[in-house]
This record gives sequence, C-alpha cells and structure tokens, in this order.
Amino acid sequence: MDSKCATLFARLEELGIASTTMEHAPMFTVEQSQSLRGTIPGAHTKNLFLKDKDGRLVLVVAKEDTKVDLKGLAKRLGFGRFSFGKAELLMDVLGIEPGSVTAFALINESARALAAVVVDEALLEFSEVNAHPLTNSATTRVATDDLLKFIEACGHVPVILPLG
Repeated sequence: MDSKCATLFARLEELGIASTTMEHAPMFTVEQSQSLRGTIPGAHTKNLFLKDKDGRLVLVVAKEDTKVDLKGLAKRLGFGRFSFGKAELLMDVLGIEPGSVTAFALINESARALAAVVVDEALLEFSEVNAHPLTNSATTRVATDDLLKFIEACGHVPVILPLG
C-alpha cells in the first residue's frame, strides 16, 4: 500500500470508521473482481466518474450488478447528457487512475469539484460495502452507514437513488 492509502486509513480511523482491507492482484473491471466473491463479504461496488454536457461532474457509487441508466439519471438530477470522464480529468479531480474509481477518492480536496455524489439505494440493503482504497490492488470493507458518513465528512451530501 502506498502513502495515499495510509492517508485514507488514517482518516477512516480519525472518523471512527472500522475497516478491513484485503490486498489482491489488480482488478480493472467488475467481472475480474467477481473472482474474489466468497472471500470478501458485503456488497461490492462499481463506481462511475461522469461528466455532463455542461461540464458538471458526478461520482456514482452503485452495487456492482446495478445497470445504471445514465440518460435517466441525468434527467433525474436535472443534468445534461452524461459521458464518462476522461483519465486526465479523473486524475485531476479524484487523484486516481482508471480502474481504481472509488468513493474513498472523495478524501482528495480536488474532489470538491464534483457536482453530486450519487449512491445506489440497493447498497443500503447491506450492512457492509466494499470499495477500492484508492488502488485497484486491494478491497476495503466498511459498514454501509460509515461509507455515507465518510462521504459527508468529505463535504458531500450523498444523493441516494434507486439506480437499477
């Protein structure tokens, strides 16, 4: 784990958020990470870094198997048509590489540029959720309520919506 991860874990501890992290080979897609099911309990997330036609940025934190209707989501948020944010923008705003998109990247001050953080209502059915800890070579599990607490501690009000 690198210093970015150490900073994240220190912040989680500071917030009183218990976490468990498992290191593994880098995973770039939900399909690849499904090979870890059974060894890591809780809901698994997929995260989408989106940009609308007006340049507004959105992070979507969804249950891994949720099919997110981007057109419908944009309409519900009152945003323009979404596209996926480019790698350079992802690095500038969330400080992470493609394949490592995670709600934990909200720890970066530059993430305040996001217009919204949307959380899939389906995640609330689980007591624990899993996400990358700023790298795709590990998975960190926290209580679902603690994930919401973390998002709020980073200056965002999570928009909880049914996405599936």
